[in-house]
Amino acid sequence: MMNNANEISKQTKLYGFIGEHAGASRFSAVLNKIFKKNNTDAMMIPMNIREDDFYFTLSNMKKSHVNGAVISNEYVCNVVDILDDASSLVQRSGMCDIVFREGEKLRGDIYGMRVLLEYLKDLNISKIALLGTTPHAKAFSFLACGFEVSYFNDNLEGLMLFSNEVELKDADLNRLSSGMDSELSHFEAVLDFSNMNNLAMITKLPVFNFDMKNEKEYSALKTRASELGVSYTSYDDIIEKLTNKAYKAIQG
Repeated sequence: MMNNANEISKQTKLYGFIGEHAGASRFSAVLNKIFKKNNTDAMMIPMNIREDDFYFTLSNMKKSHVNGAVISNEYVCNVVDILDDASSLVQRSGMCDIVFREGEKLRGDIYGMRVLLEYLKDLNISKIALLGTTPHAKAFSFLACGFEVSYFNDNLEGLMLFSNEVELKDADLNRLSSGMDSELSHFEAVLDFSNMNNLAMITKLPVFNFDMKNEKEYSALKTRASELGVSYTSYDDIIEKLTNKAYKAIQG
């Protein structure tokens, strides 16, 4: 078990939290508290990695003593090509937020989107406006059974292509672009998985508004929610839920 000095022994399993500003995140500290509480001889180390060094860092993990890593949101779309094995959800969505070293191979999966889905269910939210066609949007759509989802994007053609890729039937597809006022307050929640830098066209938002961006990333939804005086929930706001799920994934 971890001792009171938090010392690392030869038996301690090491994991990384990889992000551009990993050291500024509470993720590693919170997960290490969970390891200690459960007498688990493991430790997560924050790894500040620039985008230019990300591929090199993750590739070298295959021959390192690090057993796996949680990937911060800004890099989850940079992982897939490095993996030797990936879950079907990773393959179909194009994103990955947790990796495990198995011998000299890396296996990837998605856990964060499942945390978000569980949280939405806990809040009794079912009617959702989903913005964007990114890998985040794909991952959510593949998991969103039981939710009533309407889809929004600034490019309707791209949204139609997205609906085919994720095999949506009779989907509610909507254009969201500058010059068009859009009220989304009749939804129970908005999920912004778009690449839009400005959401000024949204004139009303519901009570609950989410994206999976950390506090170091610019969030157009956070900006618009603040302007409209409604709540916003980021990746960092649900770190306790994320770390608990990561711990269970690490424990297998």
